[in-house]
Amino acid sequence: MRALLLETLYEWSKKPYQKFIKKNDPWALGIKDLMHYPSTTLGFHLACFLLKHNFEIQPKLEDHDVFHVLTETGTTVPEEISMQYYLWGNGKRSLYQYAVIILGTLLYPDYIALFTKAYRRGKKALVFHHLNFLKLLDQPIARIKNTFLIH
Repeated sequence: MRALLLETLYEWSKKPYQKFIKKNDPWALGIKDLMHYPSTTLGFHLACFLLKHNFEIQPKLEDHDVFHVLTETGTTVPEEISMQYYLWGNGKRSLYQYAVIILGTLLYPDYIALFTKAYRRGKKALVFHHLNFLKLLDQPIARIKNTFLIH
């Protein structure tokens, strides 16, 4: 029930967030384009993530899936919340993020150990949440993770 509540809130808020909050341009790439990158690159790994989970690229929200790929965070509701904790630890700040963290913590107090661990991992990594990932799609994912201490 709690997962359904958060998923419903996400679906209601996604379109207004994309339209009114996110100011970046959507990527002019599709999954097929990403599949053409070499197998060691961020672009290829992003394509694999999207295909594995049967996801489409969400215009203006592409970075979110890149965060999943780089941090190796799953897509269950508690894992989504933990990724926001990770990004909070990494220095990312947004009203949307705070809402997810507050609601997620209230609805999933039994996962506080997971959230705390994710926050600490984010603190240990060098700040990467602000990067232009579109320009990094051709880079080896291992290099990006090693450079920014994403473990």
